[in-house]
Amino acid sequence: MEEAAKLFDMKVLHVGINATGEEQALGWAEEFLKFFDLPTKNGNSSVFAGTLVEIMKGNGRGTVGHIAFGVNDVDKAVEYFKERGANPIEETRKVVDGKTTFVYLDKEIAGFAIHLNLVK
Repeated sequence: MEEAAKLFDMKVLHVGINATGEEQALGWAEEFLKFFDLPTKNGNSSVFAGTLVEIMKGNGRGTVGHIAFGVNDVDKAVEYFKERGANPIEETRKVVDGKTTFVYLDKEIAGFAIHLNLVK
């Protein structure tokens, strides 16, 4: 079988880290700012450090966090990963114009949940 990275032009978009709350999330984002000079953006449920790190303010998916993978066709990638025992979590699926643009899979690796994002 062909590897997913080639089939779907797969790229790591960001790593998500689960914090215990907003104060910890902001503190960790500040550390990424100081170390990598990544600007922080405080949102409703998370704080981003640039586009590389998302720090969840509470109970994000995954034991320790998540990894966001960009793919050129989320629906085909879901079928590929279903063959490997990972199914989509339907309540997380976002569809635009009949195409899935975002979905979490029900598999964790090393404590990280996995979600797929459509990138063009």
